[in-house]
Amino acid sequence: MEQTKRLLQIMSQLRDPDDGCEWDLRQDFASVAPYTIEEAYEVADAIDRQDHDDLHDELGDLLLQVVFHAQMAEEQKLFDFESVARGISDKLVRRHPHVFAGVKFETDEERRRAWEQIKQQERAEKPHKVPDSSALAGVTMGLPGLMRAEKLQRRAADVGFDWPDAEPVFDKITEELAEVREAMAAGDQAHIAEEVGDLQFAVVNLARHLKVEPEPAMQSANRKFERRFRAVETTLQSMGIAAEEATLEQMDAIWDQVKAAEKPGE
Repeated sequence: MEQTKRLLQIMSQLRDPDDGCEWDLRQDFASVAPYTIEEAYEVADAIDRQDHDDLHDELGDLLLQVVFHAQMAEEQKLFDFESVARGISDKLVRRHPHVFAGVKFETDEERRRAWEQIKQQERAEKPHKVPDSSALAGVTMGLPGLMRAEKLQRRAADVGFDWPDAEPVFDKITEELAEVREAMAAGDQAHIAEEVGDLQFAVVNLARHLKVEPEPAMQSANRKFERRFRAVETTLQSMGIAAEEATLEQMDAIWDQVKAAEKPGE
């Protein structure tokens, strides 16, 4: 705890009106928020790369974001770091009755549903907000699109609004793809964007039914594409050809070679 206290003191000094850092003093919740999101993604990236030294550093950067927000809140007499820590401690105890209150759950799904019920009760008990009784309440707008889609779908499924299995979702994807084609033929860009969104939402539904987390799956696909395209560039370079000068046929042929050389599952 000594180093936590030191960190809080350093942040307080950085925000000191007389002797602090000019950049830190100019910041507010809104201006710091993008850095907070960025640091969370950098933590996830270090985990994906299994770089534990980098993870150590990125967790420190993320902790700084919490301390930064807490310091600004304390200056405005809203709350402080201690109350943030107390709040999350209380929440963890409350949301884990199977650990702290002797409750027994037979399955992970039963535990997840209890977690969601506790969260819904917490939202209803907040005195400064108008109660939102919707099953979709509390799914934050700030989530990445794929992740938010999956959470919205899970909430709807909890109250019975869901396909019974994955099979009907394939038909829905085919339907949405046809609607994208229709919008494209009509040339209405706004309609095209809407239909592409519907198609993506349906694909997330398929992933959920197949017990695949859509956001990590998308990130994995991004990494695969990057790895293969970089290999295409390297091969072209060894042939004395710049990527922008290569034909699509050349790049496709090398792509197929790179793909064939990979082990299954890579």
